[in-house]
Amino acid sequence: MTQRSVSSKLQVIITGTTGMVGEGVLHISLEHPDVERVLVINRKPCGVAHPKLTEILHQDFFDLSPIEQQLAGYNACFFCLGVSSVGMKEAQYARLTYDLTLHMAELLVLLNPDMIFSYISASGTDSTERGRSMWARVKGRTENQLLRMPFKKAYMFRPGYIHPIKGLKNTHGYYSAVSWLYPLLKRFLPQYAVSLKELGTAMIHTVSKGYDSPILECSDIHKLAK
Repeated sequence: MTQRSVSSKLQVIITGTTGMVGEGVLHISLEHPDVERVLVINRKPCGVAHPKLTEILHQDFFDLSPIEQQLAGYNACFFCLGVSSVGMKEAQYARLTYDLTLHMAELLVLLNPDMIFSYISASGTDSTERGRSMWARVKGRTENQLLRMPFKKAYMFRPGYIHPIKGLKNTHGYYSAVSWLYPLLKRFLPQYAVSLKELGTAMIHTVSKGYDSPILECSDIHKLAK
């Protein structure tokens, strides 16, 4: 791991905060002393009020021109916006994964060339873009393009099972049925599981500490979260 000092407080844009992962990353960011201010962009209110937090409600993520000037002046983006591929054709999934992510990233790097961009991907993502799994190919193509962009740094997070933060409202219902497995995974198969607290903390540490690899699997997330 490459250590470096924090030159300034984090000014963070977070997407996807009405989902489980984004809500958890927002929660950790608002509590963290290194984060000075947070901007979230949602189609519907996230329901959180905090002195550090500004929320923009915006419906069309493919047309950011009405809010463009409000996205300048930030040094980090935690991109947690995503959809499940279940029931989708590849073209539809690619539009909501690759096209949408790159559309926003291209604007952010233009407005904030010193930004560090962290993207929530998934374990099993296919960097070759040629595998049999549709979602893994699309995620791989998204990662590869983000890594080519002129951000100060870009990091691709590939968590497996994500253990939720107790008390947050956007936790998927099925986690109540499988969360008892987490202590076993943490002890015997830590390479396949992280906590949402670790994930959010590691994203903050990409800015405050840095990391040698641009692709972070569960084992890397554990290290960076410390």
